[in-house]
Amino acid sequence: GESIHSLEELTGRPGSAGEPPPAEATQPAAPAPAPTPAPLNVPVAASPTPPDGEVRATPIARRLAREKGLDLAQIVGTGPGGRITEADVLGYEEQAKSAPPPTPAVTSGGRVELSRMRRAIARVTVQSKREAPHFYITSEIDMSEAMAFRRQVNDTLQDGTRVSVNDLVIRAATRTLETFPSFNASFQEDYIQLHSEINIGFAVAMEDGLIVPVLGNCGSKSLAEVAKASSDLIERAQRGTLRAEEYTGSTFSISNMGMFDVDSFAAIIFPPNAAVLAVATVKEQPVVRDGQIAIAQVMKATISVDHRVADGAEGAQFLMELKRHLEHPVSLLL
Repeated sequence: GESIHSLEELTGRPGSAGEPPPAEATQPAAPAPAPTPAPLNVPVAASPTPPDGEVRATPIARRLAREKGLDLAQIVGTGPGGRITEADVLGYEEQAKSAPPPTPAVTSGGRVELSRMRRAIARVTVQSKREAPHFYITSEIDMSEAMAFRRQVNDTLQDGTRVSVNDLVIRAATRTLETFPSFNASFQEDYIQLHSEINIGFAVAMEDGLIVPVLGNCGSKSLAEVAKASSDLIERAQRGTLRAEEYTGSTFSISNMGMFDVDSFAAIIFPPNAAVLAVATVKEQPVVRDGQIAIAQVMKATISVDHRVADGAEGAQFLMELKRHLEHPVSLLL
């Protein structure tokens, strides 16, 4: 399933805002209808929707709406003939973000109205599972050296930046994607689009769902720069001040449930990416080294891959390379 992050896990700073959202509480009062969300104040279209019911939109507007999980049928177009433009999509999204979310009325045996964010998540995940044939490969990674390396790096940083486990994974994924560019790609009907930049999206918990801010051009960032930039993105995501381009344009995604004591899980690919990496909790457990039992810090990682873009052998090789970087973390400094 889809996963989320808390700020404490991603930034490595205890006590940060954005703890995992609490479970909805059952209301003791009598059932009450959920409030109807106020309609968005969108501009009036230049002309009505065509009688055949087709939603007219520019190609870039369609792509942008698909990436953001927005329903074009809900957006009023201001272009010629009522065509929906890029500006219409962005304007609709900004108004949706600024409108107060409806407070769900949760009662025993009742009904919970979906927030705009939850509706968007539903659309994107259904689209992904319907269109992309997923396959999954899991591997165990010995994180003992990586955790010691992280402590050493944090001891040397002077500007308050703290490297989290997720930052190590982002940096390791970046190095791996440089070796396996087919995972930094998108399926486009009759061809595969390889992306020139590595833009990694990672899920962050919100009150009524999750958002996937994007860390752009990861190939040009050092580990410390990754840590600083990801911390900034997470904090601004929680405040709702991300710019539109900061949660679109991902070429690969990472989903981390390490803060929830999860042994292993598989994530849903975030369209139009070709793959998503799911990482679970780093746990102490017995391992065999040179014929002797020892205690190691182990993390399970699962890659979900669009079978239209890559095959099982490539997925296994990707995980082996990721494992090599995390088990020899000095490579993350190169």
